Amino acid sequence: MKRISLEELLKPHLDESYEQQYQYIQNLVGQGRIKPVQSAGGNGKKPALCRSYWIIEQKKDYSMLEEELKYQLHPMISVDYYLSHLECYVKDREFVLKLDQYLRMGQDMLSYPESVNERSFEIWNREKFLVEQGKAVLKRCGLNTGDLNIYGTSEPLAYYSHTRKTPQNLLILENKDTFYSMRRHLLEGKGRIFGEDISTLIYGGGKRIFRSFEDFNFCVEPYMTECGNSIYYFGDLDYEGIGIYENFAQLFHGRWEIQPFLPAYLMMFRKAGRAGELPKTKEKQNRNISGSFFSYFSEEQNRKMKEILEKEEYIPQEILNISDFCQKG
Repeated sequence: MKRISLEELLKPHLDESYEQQYQYIQNLVGQGRIKPVQSAGGNGKKPALCRSYWIIEQKKDYSMLEEELKYQLHPMISVDYYLSHLECYVKDREFVLKLDQYLRMGQDMLSYPESVNERSFEIWNREKFLVEQGKAVLKRCGLNTGDLNIYGTSEPLAYYSHTRKTPQNLLILENKDTFYSMRRHLLEGKGRIFGEDISTLIYGGGKRIFRSFEDFNFCVEPYMTECGNSIYYFGDLDYEGIGIYENFAQLFHGRWEIQPFLPAYLMMFRKAGRAGELPKTKEKQNRNISGSFFSYFSEEQNRKMKEILEKEEYIPQEILNISDFCQKG
């Protein structure tokens, strides 16, 4: 309950007589809308009124909403939650009724899969509703996104294919600069990178590669998914870059063997040895790596890599540039 002073209650009635003001307050008390705060004392007039009152929240009549929930919604919509949380139904009602209308008029559309945003607009006229608050509404209706026959959409892959011959080598690159430089190298008619035939370059974009590769078979041309192809990965030599490779390779274990692109990493070592001071590793990097990355390198190469990491240093991909690609790793 909220507390209010007698003066606040009487503000709209200041031009009335005290007898009228007294009757107005008594009527509110009699209707159960306010309750005297006895400890506040009286106003010193006769008949006396308390100086403060509690405002009593009026109980809302939800009988019509209960009727609607019990008898008017589509059978697919569970009403148990809303019958126990009628105030929540008041807030969600607009969205529940739109879902109800869709199930009645367009349920046959559910036999066709649609993207999340497409289905969201189809039902609620808001393409972002499902990803913003729709999942909670569905849950309260006893439904889930699977009941709406929807699919997620991954980030489209950015790639360049120098040739469509198969089998071929595909190279995933963590950073954009290296992708553009290697693409330019191939466009200039140089089919080898560090002595290796590379037919297709794929821009990974760091951790975004996980989303981009979810629908790999649907996002690329058929020749890129041939079973005889080889997929390589090349990224920064730091904890995060190694972790991206290891998690990515594990995610597709059994479907694709994704290997580090050794010639590029070895060339990084060479240039780093001549570079002198290396940049420091960014703070708060995830240092949780399994070590599978290191299994592709020799004992001496591993020693050098771990020495760099333990000194809180790293080698960025960008240490290499287009003038390096004709060399052999």
